[in-house]
Amino acid sequence: MTPHKFFHDDEERRRWQNPEAILVDIGLRSGFTFMDIGCGDGFFALPAARLVSEKGKVYGLDVDDEAIGRLKEKAVKEGLRNLNLKVGEAEDTILCEACADIVFFGIVLHDFKDPARVLMNAKRMLKPAGRLINLDWKKESMELGPPLRIRFSEEEAGRLIKEASFRIEAIKEAGPYHCIIVAKP
Repeated sequence: MTPHKFFHDDEERRRWQNPEAILVDIGLRSGFTFMDIGCGDGFFALPAARLVSEKGKVYGLDVDDEAIGRLKEKAVKEGLRNLNLKVGEAEDTILCEACADIVFFGIVLHDFKDPARVLMNAKRMLKPAGRLINLDWKKESMELGPPLRIRFSEEEAGRLIKEASFRIEAIKEAGPYHCIIVAKP
């Protein structure tokens, strides 16, 4: 996965994306097990760890060991002990079998070398009643985000998700730049 550097820091990103609101909207709550695949330095993983509380668990996976290191430092600083972080490729990693309430892709599905394989791994990690959440850029020209040519349209992402044996429950807007696809195994 080659992440795109299209924002400078979390504060700048928060001007156009509110991770807490998105996580609450997708139904994340205390006691859940949340997988953040392509977690970077924790824009979603840290708020998720707060939301699931000490009763829940957050797994974070990213290929960038420096980003995982920054995330670990932030978690320690906040006293969050419910994060399980791993450096690795999503195509080759199953963090647990049938343990996750939510497997979350936060603006990364288009970055994976083999998104179909990543989605199959997500299915293995989800509980039978769990949900896959794909938050991604709309396939529209805009100043922010990765090049239009590499973005998935809602239809393209939906097709990949269905081909991985998921049933799409909802597709909705997530602010001016993103959409969310909610799917179940």
